Amino acid sequence: MSTLAAPLDVRLMNLTATLLFTGCALLALAGGVSWTLRHPAFAIARIVVQGELAHNNAVTLRANVAPQISGNFFTVNLQSVRRAFEQVPWVRTAQVRREFPRTLRVQLQEHHAAAHWGPESGTAMVNSLGEVFESNGVDTELDDLLRLDGPPGTSPQLLAMAQALSPLFEPLGLELGSLSLSVRGGWRATLGDGAVVELGGGTPPEVVARAQHFAQTLTRVASQYGRRADALEAADLRHVGGYALRLRGVTTVAVQPNGRPAAR
Repeated sequence: MSTLAAPLDVRLMNLTATLLFTGCALLALAGGVSWTLRHPAFAIARIVVQGELAHNNAVTLRANVAPQISGNFFTVNLQSVRRAFEQVPWVRTAQVRREFPRTLRVQLQEHHAAAHWGPESGTAMVNSLGEVFESNGVDTELDDLLRLDGPPGTSPQLLAMAQALSPLFEPLGLELGSLSLSVRGGWRATLGDGAVVELGGGTPPEVVARAQHFAQTLTRVASQYGRRADALEAADLRHVGGYALRLRGVTTVAVQPNGRPAAR
């Protein structure tokens, strides 16, 4: 005995009822999930800050960043939290992850300062990777670091040049105090006692070679005038085949390729 098919209008009514029921069930489920996710029971209760912090305090960091965090454990935007921490002075990178049920764990890496950057009135610094970052400008222990200055984007080049030049001056008892690069590519070094050395332009190996020749001959030239290398007041290495210098109490001289000074 065959079963008669239900009329079309009945089938449509059944399908409509099924769809309505399914839709209501999905809406109820979504509402329940949304309510659960926003329930105060899942509010962020702890922010654990870890890392080797030399210039920041974990308690202060949490207090400063917490007001910028919105949402609960499930809805908080981890990238926004990361950016909030990385905007804090001295923080280089931040890694943020959830720990159920109500904790955010933050792993921080601070900058390792290698030099000051820009004018003395600023608080920018260069880290050991040549990256410019903003410090809080209150760490007096870093006052003795050298100062670098140049066009935007040249901080890695300046740091590398400073690291190449410093060992050349140290045997003379002279310390590199600052190094600058002009927009036209000219290098200038200022030593710790205020002596200014115009290094000229060219490729880094060319600049280092001129500075090396200068450092190797300065003591001999100065001794011929009864002076030591630390009597240097200024030097200009932009001369072809030699350099001009000024010593305290001595007129400016030009050093010829043979290393002998000729008064000018």
